[in-house]
Formats: sequence, structure tokens, C-alpha cells
Amino acid sequence: MKHTVKELELKSGAKGLLIDVPDATVMGFEFSFRAGDFRSPKSKWEVAHIMEHMAFGSNKEFSSAREFQSEFQKNGAYFNASTGAYNLNYILESADFEWDRVLSLIRLGIDSPLFLESEFQAEVGNVREELISDLNQNFRQIIIRARQQFGLVSLSDKERLDQIGNISVDDIRDFYEATHHAGNMRFLISGNIVERQDQLEGILESIELPNGERIEVPDESPVKFEEVFYIEKPDLQNTYFFLDSFVQGKLSQKEDDALALVNVMLTATLHSRILGEARERGLAYHISSSAGKFKNAASWWFGAELTPENVEPVFEIIIKEVSRLKEGILDDKDLEAAKQFSLGKYQRSAQTVGGILGGYASGYFFDDRIEDYFGIPDRINQVTKDDVVGVVRTMLKDDIWGLTIMGTDKSELANKLNEQISVLWK
Repeated sequence: MKHTVKELELKSGAKGLLIDVPDATVMGFEFSFRAGDFRSPKSKWEVAHIMEHMAFGSNKEFSSAREFQSEFQKNGAYFNASTGAYNLNYILESADFEWDRVLSLIRLGIDSPLFLESEFQAEVGNVREELISDLNQNFRQIIIRARQQFGLVSLSDKERLDQIGNISVDDIRDFYEATHHAGNMRFLISGNIVERQDQLEGILESIELPNGERIEVPDESPVKFEEVFYIEKPDLQNTYFFLDSFVQGKLSQKEDDALALVNVMLTATLHSRILGEARERGLAYHISSSAGKFKNAASWWFGAELTPENVEPVFEIIIKEVSRLKEGILDDKDLEAAKQFSLGKYQRSAQTVGGILGGYASGYFFDDRIEDYFGIPDRINQVTKDDVVGVVRTMLKDDIWGLTIMGTDKSELANKLNEQISVLWK
């Protein structure tokens, strides 16, 4: 979809992007506050999460969450909220004919929540149920525990459950006051904007929040594992692994683009170098890899669930293919195929208002960066073999890495895998 982007700074100090998509039939909204888990007190880690659950609760015009949420959804509008390590986001999408009604409603949720004791108790129960359910998501558990080992913002779900009773509704109110001020708010709005921009800006300006500065992303310095981190879970039939490597400092845009193509070449398709061979040999149903961004570091990770007898052969494939790139061995056809796949994926991402909004959200909410959306195809095409080889070497050069294994009592296998994979950093 064709669209134009304008950055808007409100008188209050809040700012965001207005993404005009002509003739769109829906409007998408996302409001973000730097109010993620890292802002929660260490002994009350679920404060941010519980506040997220109360985001569409009672307020100065609606006496209960059910009443407020019913008003939101009466014409089919979608609403949700999410909490991560850094941000708390309010997410909405509505039919074009009721965009102003829905935007006025979210304003109430942002600037006048009541945080009633009864709703707090209910959402504590719901969060507890969610965390208990999450304990069964093994890949989530292995990533959380790995983050802890690296010294990043994280707490295990078991620890969260153990200390959720420390939290009171006053903690939620205090957290809201500490994080929900105008300078800490960012927003993205996509849809048919040009014809109603004045009205839209008027509603945004009416959001009543105190003044305040943007809260910074925390300083995190990942540390190398001293040894493989093994999580024993005797009831598991399969083995889970999560391998992460960090480089100090930020990657350039060119390096970001090159690393994205590396992941396409290695794991993104059924014919990719790692997943393709593993599938062809019947070793793995799925293998993932991706990049991560932090204030002072970047990461590159691999992860999968495998039967125990297939873990070593899969590690051999990973070592072989990453080593090839590190040594400068790259087939032109593989690079070209990765580019073509990425160009097609880019085209598909722009088919909906929500997809377009999502293309800007990550960069803007992380560091106020406005994505050059229409420049992405040129950036993809301009990545060279030297760029790909260079970014692989960069991601391995600082020797900050760690392997996490979850499985039955076979720690000797974990140690063997750790020694096996360590050659990538030598």
C-alpha cells in the first residue's frame, strides 16, 4: 500500500508518527510507554505486567472493565496490550467509520484509569494463570533463563509466581505515575489520516498526562557463559537449545540488513542452508535464527526443539554453515535467493494498515528511528558478499556467547555440545 509518514510532536512533549494510507477502510493505533519489566521493582517484577492487564479497566467514565471493554468492541474493534522488557504498548484497530470514537476511548484508558482493588485482585489471578500456563512453554522458558545468565533484564516465570503476592494495587498506581507522563509516550497511527488530521490531533492533544522526560532503555552488558547452562527437565522427550552470540556496540544499518539476509540463507526457508539440510535428512522440523537489539549490544541467536539423537548432527550442520560464511565462502545464488525472498516478504508486509504500522513500530519505539520504508528494497539489493561475511565475523568477534540446553538428565551431552559449538568463536 502506498503511504506517507509525518512525525507529530504534541504540545505536551509526546510524539509519534501519522501514517497516511489513502482509501484505507480501517485505522490502526499503537501507544507505547517506556514502562516495561525493567521499571518494575526487583521484588515486584510483575507490576508492569499486571498494569498491562488493567490497561482497559475502569476509568473516570466507565465504572468497570467489562463495561469499558464492551463499549470498545461493540462495532468489532480490536484492542490489546503487551508488556516486554522495555515497553508497555496499547494496541487498537477499528473500522474507519468509528476511528474517532475508539481513539477517544483509549484516551480514557491512558490518562484516567482508576485501578480499582477488585479489578486488581482479578487481574493478579489472571496473570498468575498466564504464568502457570507459560511454564509449559519450554522455548519461552529456555530463552528467559538464558537472558538471566547473560545478565540481561529478565526473571523466570517461577520467580515471578513466587513474588507476585508482594504486589499491591498501590504499587500499580505508583508505577503508572512513574511511567505515564507525556514525554515518555510514543504513538503510531495508520489509516486514512489526511482528511481528519486536525480532528485527530485535537484528540491526541486532549490526552491529559503530566510533563516528564523520555525514560531511557536500560544499560545492559551481556557476559559470556562460563559453561553450558543446563536445565534439567526429566519429563521431556525432546531437547531444546538456545545459542546466542553478542557483539558490543550497535550494528550499522548495512550490518542489520546483511544479518537479516544471513538468517534467510540459513534458517528462514525449507531450502535454506541449515534448515533445508536438516529437513532433507529428517533431523529437524524447525530451526530458528534471528537478531536482537540492545542499547549497547547486538545479538544473533539460533534455537530449536530436537529429538536427543538429532542434536549433534544438527549442531554439525550449524557449525559447517556458519563457518563457511565466516571463512568467506558464499554462493552467489544463495545470496540472490535470500534477496528475492526478502523482497517478496517486504511486499507482503505492506498489504494491510496493521502491517505498515508494524514496519515502523520497532525502530520508532526503541530509539525514535523512522524507518525508511520505501528504501528497504534498495537496501536489500545493495548488500554484498563482503557485507554478509563481515557481519558474521563481527557477530563472533567479541567471544560473548552462551549455550542453554533443556532436557532430561544428560548433562554430559550438553557439555559435549558446548565444546563442539565453541569452535565458531576461535
